[in-house]
Amino acid sequence: MAMKTRLDNRTLSKKQERLEEPGDYTVVLLNDDYTTRDFVVEILKLIFHKDQEEATRIMLNVHRKGRGSVGIYTLDIAVTKVSQVHDLAQKNEYPLRCVVEKI
Repeated sequence: MAMKTRLDNRTLSKKQERLEEPGDYTVVLLNDDYTTRDFVVEILKLIFHKDQEEATRIMLNVHRKGRGSVGIYTLDIAVTKVSQVHDLAQKNEYPLRCVVEKI
């Protein structure tokens, strides 16, 4: 005779994982007294894919205010772009800096 087992009225549940959207971060370009305006515009076009007009507007904003947002990205992309800016600036002997800030 086969033996039957009785299950309690307990519910077994899997641990629910909640996926969250990645946070947004802004890349902020910092003004300095040595990096040329032309170089900043080229960085904005090359790394941040800005057109000439927008790159010039951002560069002038950074020049006047001392800092300015270049774009909003996920953390990994923002960090990569900051690294690219620093590498190109160093290769061209400019002290241009930018930082990542949480929004």
